[in-house]
Amino acid sequence: MHHNLLKIIENGMDSFSKGQKAIARFILEHYEKAAYMTAAVLGKKTGVSESTVVRFASELGFEGYPEFQRALREAVKMKLTTVQRVELTNSMIGEGDLLSTVLNADSEKIRKTLSEIDPETFERAVDKIVGAKNLYIIGVRSSAFLAGFLNYNLRMILDNIHFIQTTSGSEMFEQIINIDKDDVMVAISFPRYSKRIINAVEFAGQKGAQVIALTDGTSSPIAAYANELLLAHSDMVSFVDSLVAPLSIINAIIVATVRKKQEEFSRKLCELEEIWDKYDVYDKN
Repeated sequence: MHHNLLKIIENGMDSFSKGQKAIARFILEHYEKAAYMTAAVLGKKTGVSESTVVRFASELGFEGYPEFQRALREAVKMKLTTVQRVELTNSMIGEGDLLSTVLNADSEKIRKTLSEIDPETFERAVDKIVGAKNLYIIGVRSSAFLAGFLNYNLRMILDNIHFIQTTSGSEMFEQIINIDKDDVMVAISFPRYSKRIINAVEFAGQKGAQVIALTDGTSSPIAAYANELLLAHSDMVSFVDSLVAPLSIINAIIVATVRKKQEEFSRKLCELEEIWDKYDVYDKN
């Protein structure tokens, strides 16, 4: 429903009351702003009461306005171009203190993520990572940095990692062609979603591999293919999505993996320290 919400509103126009038509028109013309308005503000903007806005959300099949607003935000994420995101950022943040606005918004995302993430799903995901015959890690575009960070740290603990470079679709398939039912894929994707990663998780699922998806909502296109779904808030406060919450989950995955592989990790770390020393890798001052 999230992907088609604007289309549903458009198609229902004839059946709406006069007040609902005013709300619908405003949403269709200014969806990027409407998604961040309270029911009261949206009512004021469209000349109707707050209760009319709430009823409008119910008529579209939502339990309440908050659920409708979440769906509208999901629809907006799919639709906004990068240019529109810049404009939206400017209107949302205004002329205030940019640094504290962005950092406070980021810390709020981590708090929300913590309150909503399922600890049992997280535990199962870690067990699957530790128990995998081969672990495939993939992230595309901005999510590639998250995938790279996870890869860099897990390589210190595990020996069976395939970090998928996704410069082209065909190259990607060459790297995951051997994935099978004993393997695990960690797929990381945040808006704007890349078609390449959707193809990768679909392929992994068809081969019987376990897919752990780190993404921003159940309506994310990779969520449908996930055996374990780890959700992190990444609402925009800028033309790029904030990735602090998924990075926090990745940190937790790394720490949990270290704990489960403590002995092997300690041994490997001792060997690495000797190598770093021998080849003068780090500044000792």
